[in-house]
Amino acid sequence: MATQYRPLAFHPLSEPTGVFRPRQELPERVKLESPAVMSMTDLRQVSALTVEPNVSINHALTRMKKGGVRLLFVVNPQEEVLGLITSTDIQGEKPLQLLKELRMSFDEVLVRDIMTPADSLEVIELAEVMKARVGDVVETLRQSGRRHALVVDTDARAGRPAIRGIFSATLIGKQVGVAIETVEVASTFAEVGAALAH
Repeated sequence: MATQYRPLAFHPLSEPTGVFRPRQELPERVKLESPAVMSMTDLRQVSALTVEPNVSINHALTRMKKGGVRLLFVVNPQEEVLGLITSTDIQGEKPLQLLKELRMSFDEVLVRDIMTPADSLEVIELAEVMKARVGDVVETLRQSGRRHALVVDTDARAGRPAIRGIFSATLIGKQVGVAIETVEVASTFAEVGAALAH
């Protein structure tokens, strides 16, 4: 006997309507002993924000503000990572040095002029992240003096490495409940742990 199917009803779209966007629900609270992956923004679940190398740093900063992020991947038309740019890069010394040396206006400084190129980036393997704790990531960021750490995995479909995730000191700080300083403020991990205990 053949299965009977019924048509679904159509309804008019009668009011302003949005579109769902990918979103990862990370836990609001984690502990230093929690699995590190609980603090990783997974780019299989959240779209990475990107920018082209030949746009102004003002455009990149506006894109960061609209996206609520402090880091953009700089990509070519094939979506290959050429580098990255952070809000610190844009609002720090790099543009000011260019303005002085090349006598440019701020609007003339392009992303490519101050981005960190791909061959200068360092990444953490996903396999290592899967065995790590949040505290390990905090210590990694602290010792490296970085606000972000990139996680790489193999993209089976493309057959090449791809950025799989991002750790953000700001996000981890919110999850743990204390600001994560990546400069030499807390000189030992024990001091970070003591701050968390209070």
